[in-house]
Amino acid sequence: MTLPPPPPPLQAVHEPERDDREPRTRMKMMLGDRIKVLVLIALFILLSAAYLHSSIPIMSFWEALQDQLRAKWWLVGLFGLEVLRQLHYLICERVAGYNQFWEKHVWGAWGRRMDKVNPWRRYRLNRMFKFIVFTIIAGLILAWKWGTTFIEAIVEAPARFFDILFVNPIAGLPLFFTLIITAMYGLFSLLIFYGIFMIGGIETYKAGEIKTRFRDVWGQDPVLHKIQENIDFLEKPAEIEAKGGYVPSGILLWGPPGTGKTLMAEAVAGETGKPYVFVDPSAFVQTFIGVAPMKIKWLYRKLRKQALRNGGVVVFFDEADVLGNRGSTSQGGQFDSRREHDSLAGLHSCNAVHYVDDHALSIVWHGLQPSTAGIDGEDQKPEKRGIIMGGMGMGGGMGALQALLTEMSGLRKPRGFFSRRFRSFLCMKPKAPPKYRILHIMATNRPDVLDDALLRPGRLDRIYKVGYPHVDGRRRTYDGYLDKVKHELSSAQVDRLAVISPYATGAIIKDIVNEALIIAMRDGRDTITWADMLKAKHIKTHGIPDDWTYGDLERHQVAVHEACHAVAMYRLQKRSTIDVATIERRGGTGGFVAPMPLEERFTEWRSGFDINVKTFLASLAGERMLFEGDNSAGVGGDLYSATRIVMETQAYWGMGPSVASHAVTKAQRGGVSSRPEDGTDRNLLETSFGHQVEARLQELFAETQEMLEDNRRFVLAIAHALETYKTVTGDDIDAIFRGTTGPTLDGWVYHTDEFLLSYEAYHLSTIEAHKAQAKPSRELPVIATSRPEGSNGWAPPRPPVPRRREP
Repeated sequence: MTLPPPPPPLQAVHEPERDDREPRTRMKMMLGDRIKVLVLIALFILLSAAYLHSSIPIMSFWEALQDQLRAKWWLVGLFGLEVLRQLHYLICERVAGYNQFWEKHVWGAWGRRMDKVNPWRRYRLNRMFKFIVFTIIAGLILAWKWGTTFIEAIVEAPARFFDILFVNPIAGLPLFFTLIITAMYGLFSLLIFYGIFMIGGIETYKAGEIKTRFRDVWGQDPVLHKIQENIDFLEKPAEIEAKGGYVPSGILLWGPPGTGKTLMAEAVAGETGKPYVFVDPSAFVQTFIGVAPMKIKWLYRKLRKQALRNGGVVVFFDEADVLGNRGSTSQGGQFDSRREHDSLAGLHSCNAVHYVDDHALSIVWHGLQPSTAGIDGEDQKPEKRGIIMGGMGMGGGMGALQALLTEMSGLRKPRGFFSRRFRSFLCMKPKAPPKYRILHIMATNRPDVLDDALLRPGRLDRIYKVGYPHVDGRRRTYDGYLDKVKHELSSAQVDRLAVISPYATGAIIKDIVNEALIIAMRDGRDTITWADMLKAKHIKTHGIPDDWTYGDLERHQVAVHEACHAVAMYRLQKRSTIDVATIERRGGTGGFVAPMPLEERFTEWRSGFDINVKTFLASLAGERMLFEGDNSAGVGGDLYSATRIVMETQAYWGMGPSVASHAVTKAQRGGVSSRPEDGTDRNLLETSFGHQVEARLQELFAETQEMLEDNRRFVLAIAHALETYKTVTGDDIDAIFRGTTGPTLDGWVYHTDEFLLSYEAYHLSTIEAHKAQAKPSRELPVIATSRPEGSNGWAPPRPPVPRRREP
C-alpha cells in the first residue's frame, strides 16, 4: 500500500514523562543484617571483660564489664549510634513520608549540592576525608595501645616513630622497611589473586538495586510473555514441584545485537527483586592452567549463598558464545544461521543491491559471497562454520566450559564437610542439599557456536529468539524514547517512523532519537521536529556522505541513473516505499535509492521477482533512452543482480519454461554454477538454459523501457531534484509525482511547462557535452522553490499524468 503524506506537526510540545521507579518506603532488612554490628560490638566488649576478669581473679565479671565500658566509652558511643541508625531504618521501612523526607530533602539535597562542586575539588575533598578518617582510627588504636588520650597519641606518634627509626637505625630502619615491604607485597598479592583470578568480570547487584522493569523493554512483548512464565516458576516453585515437575533453571536469548537481550535479563531481576549477577564470559579465558575452573567454582559458591539468603538469584552471561564448545558440531536446529538483513547494511551501492526487497537481496548476496571478487573489488572468503578445533572454542577454554557444565548440573549434590564426611563417619544418612533457586540467563547473537551440552534441557530449558521488533513494537519504542525528550511529532508521524524503520532495534531507535536531539541542539533548538527525525534516520541508516563534488556532466549522469531507479521503484513496487534517494558519495558508492518495506513477508512470488528485475534494469534502459543509446559502466552491478535473480527463479523455483530443479545436479548451495558438470569451460549463458535467461531478461528490459518512456517527464524531474538537493526523501519523490509539498521541496514546480522546457534544454546540452567530452554549455536551471500565491499547483492542461496505482 501507499503511505499517505506525513500530517502537519502538532503545535503542542510533548514534555518528557517522569517515572519514579523508587519505592516509597525503604526495603526491609533481614534480622541478621539489622543486628550484626550491634552483636559484634557487644561481643568485643564482653570478650574484653572476660579477658580482664581472667587476668585479675579478684575482680568480678560485672566489675570487669563496668571497667571496660568506662575504658572503651567510644565503643559504647558507636553502639548507641548504631541503635539510632537501625531505629531510623525501621521507621523508613514503615513510614513513607519519613523515608521520602530523608531521600529527597536530606540526602537528595546533599547530592544535588555536591553535583555542583567541581569534580577535581570533589576528588580532593574525598581524599582529605579519607585521610582524616584514617588518622582518627589510627589515633584511637594508638591511644588504646599506649594508654594515653587520643590527642596525646596524635601528638606523640611522630616522635615515637622517629625514635624507633633514627635512635637505633641499625635495628629500626631494616625492621621498618621489612614490615612495609612485606605488608605491601602481601596486600598486592591478595588484590591480584582476588581481583584477577577470582572476581574479575563478575558484577553483583544486591536485591532491589536493579530498577529495570518489563515496562522498560519495548517492542518485545511476545518474548517477555514467555519469560514471565519462568519468573512465576522462580517465585512460586512449590506449585510445579508439588505436581512432580521441576523449575526451569536456564533461558537462552539469541538474536541480532541491540534487540534488548541484556535489558530483558535486568528486567527479570528487577521484577523479581532478586540479586543480579552479571558475568562477562571473557573473564574465564585461562591465563594460567586451572584459573578458569577455579573462578567458575568460586562464582557458583557465591550464587548458592545468594540463592539461599534471598530465595533466588538471577545470573546473566552476556555474549555467551565466548564460552565456545568442546569440539562438537553445531546441530543448527531452531537456529537460523543465514545472514540477517543487517549483513547487507554495508552494501550501499548503485551496483545492484539497493533497489529491491529482502528476498532479492538475499539471492544477490548468496551469489556474491562465494565469488573471489567483492563489491568493491576486495577478495571475499566464505564464512567457515562447523567444528571448532582444539577444544578451545572461542577462547573460553575447555576447562571453563566443562566446569560451568558441571556446576549447572551439580546444584543438587551434597555439599559441605559435615553434610558428607562427618555424617558418613557416624553412619548417618547424608543431609539433603537445599534447593538453590538459580535462574541462568544467557545472551548471544551466535548460538550456532554454543556447545550442545549447554543447550540441553536441565541447563538451558528455554530458548527464545529475540528478533527485530515488529511495527507495533517499533512504534512503542519510538514513543518510549520520544517521551524522554521534548518533541513536536504527532502520533501519525510516529506511526510513519515505525513503518519506515524495518529491522530497527531498540538500540538503533534510541540512537536515532538521540541524533535528532543533537541536530536540533546544533540549530539552537531544544525541541525535536519531524525534519530532525528524518535527517537523523538517514544519517544512522546510510551514513554520512563524503566530502566529494561531482563535475557538472557527471553529476547529471549520476542523477539520471538514480532517477530511473526511483521511478521504477515508485511505479512498480507496491509493497515498499522509497526511503531516500541520493547522489552523494559514500565510500565507493556514487549514489543509491533505498527502499523501505511496508509489510513484512516470508516468501516472494514470480511477479515480485519480475518487478525487482525491472528495477535493476531501469538504469540501463534509462541511460540508453536519455543518452541516445549510450550507457555507463555503472550498470554492471545492476545487470549482475538482474541476471542472478532470473537464473535463480528459472533454475530452482519453477518460474521459467522448465519444471525440473537444477538443485539436483548442482553442488553449489544457493546459486547456479558457471562450470558445467562435464568439466568444460563453456559459459553458462551460451547453453540452452542461458538462452532462456537472456530471453526473459530481454522481455523484462523491453517492459522497463516502455515504462520509463511513459514517465520520462518524472525521470527528469527527480534528476533535477537530486542535482539540486543531492539527497531527497521518499516523501519528496511522492510530492514530485503528486504535485504536493514534501519535507525538502515543493513538487508543484515540477508540473509546470517552464520547468520541463528549461530542463530539457539543459539535458540536451549535457548530451552534446557528453559526445564532445566537454563541459555542458548550460548551467543547471534554478526553478522557483514555491508556488505563486493563489496558484492551484497545476500546469496548463496537458495529457493526463499516469498515477501510481493504489493497492
